[in-house]
Amino acid sequence: MTGISAIERARRLTTQLAAAPQHLLIDGRRQPALSGKTFETLNPATGETLARVAEANPADVDFAVAAARRAFENRAWRQMSANDRANLLLRLADLIEKEADDLAVLECLNNGKPAHLTRLVEVEGSIKTFRYFAGWPTKFGGETLPVSPRGGAQILNYTTREPVGVAGLIVPWNYPLSMAAWKVAPALAAGCAVVLKPAEQTPLTALRLGELALEAGFPPGVLNVVTGFGEAGAALVAHPGVDKIAFTGSTEVGKLIVKASAGNLKKVSLELGGKSPHIVFPDADLDAAAAAVGSGIFFNQGQTCTAGSRLYAHADCFDRVVEAVTAAARKLKVGDGLLPTSDLGPLVSQEQWDRVSGYVDIGRREGARVLTGGGRPAGLERGFFFEPTVFVDATAPMRIVREEIFGPVLTALPWKDVDDLVAVANDSEYGLSAGIWTNNLKQAHRAAAALKAGTVWINCYNLIDPASPFGGYKQSGWGREHGRQAMELYSEIKSVWVSLS
Repeated sequence: MTGISAIERARRLTTQLAAAPQHLLIDGRRQPALSGKTFETLNPATGETLARVAEANPADVDFAVAAARRAFENRAWRQMSANDRANLLLRLADLIEKEADDLAVLECLNNGKPAHLTRLVEVEGSIKTFRYFAGWPTKFGGETLPVSPRGGAQILNYTTREPVGVAGLIVPWNYPLSMAAWKVAPALAAGCAVVLKPAEQTPLTALRLGELALEAGFPPGVLNVVTGFGEAGAALVAHPGVDKIAFTGSTEVGKLIVKASAGNLKKVSLELGGKSPHIVFPDADLDAAAAAVGSGIFFNQGQTCTAGSRLYAHADCFDRVVEAVTAAARKLKVGDGLLPTSDLGPLVSQEQWDRVSGYVDIGRREGARVLTGGGRPAGLERGFFFEPTVFVDATAPMRIVREEIFGPVLTALPWKDVDDLVAVANDSEYGLSAGIWTNNLKQAHRAAAALKAGTVWINCYNLIDPASPFGGYKQSGWGREHGRQAMELYSEIKSVWVSLS
């Protein structure tokens, strides 16, 4: 943080938030829900009300989709040059950078993760994402193709890339700002108009992002933000005026989205759950591996889709790696994310605390043993704090090994044979990511090729960049975020044939 402290910023922001309800952003204006309903969004560090937020219903969603459609068809946006679109994205990135400290504290208040980490990961990551995708409008186009028509006719065939239309973007609560950036940036770069639906637990930075987009110069209606619960999200998914849905969240909800989107066969991309294996070979740098295993599961309180929640360490180094991870977990400082000394903040909600606690109970009942953690940290009676937790003595059929917990819970299992290891690592309905630690290059590449995962990290973990595609195999999703692949998600390709004879 620069200038005033995170605590001082938080006092100012909470006073502002308490002054009036946080309205929807539709067609360039902040306005209450048509029903007048609001809901509470909480500070997970205290469990207290942070703000009251407009609760959108299907009528509000219809209003927002209509505004997006008008903006999409309006010449001010539809015929804007690629260069001007790029400049708008760059201006938005600059405005996020200008408000970086306030956005970090706002996200900390609403999500719980420490403000200094939010500043580094979410805010800086969002700036990087918008600047990266600002480079695409002037480079994303079609091509001419050497077709061979019958009869030797002279034919010119070329393709064009056109925006898909109105995109409904539904983002989760674990990385609210950066997940919004992952979807909003390529959608706007492609020329779409957007209705953004943040998670009901964390709506505040999405609303501020919408305001900053207007300040940057995006035409009204190009980026609309509707806040609310599943009713609003379902209305957005099923809406016949929406051409594309992009969703990040649970696999269960992703399956419902696929069914609900069938009405007009809208395009759908899904970034869903994970149960990622983190694999350590005995020849690895074990100190580096143990440190990465810890950060790979405990960062953001384990509320990360790529969390390395299954540790597979070779039997020859299992005890050493587990002891190092356990020792590191015990040293992590759990506390209010506004404090610079906090390594971990609270879980996002009481519901999530109950879920994580419930899985720890399940693991114990199934016969696994807790080495450290397993409950609420001492001295933190308020809020939704949970200790970093390490399980051993687990077996493959256990629910804590197979199901996504989405909390700071690591399950460690030993292995001996590499073929058996690959089989158990792949024995999951998920396939989002995996980590490998070894100093044997051939071994690393063989394992990476065998693992069924959209991203494999070798001697590193959780590295993500807007230039590199991100997504999963199997029930971890459809499509890829980032890179050219993300631009393709928000576009249609048209083939044009011209007779030159």
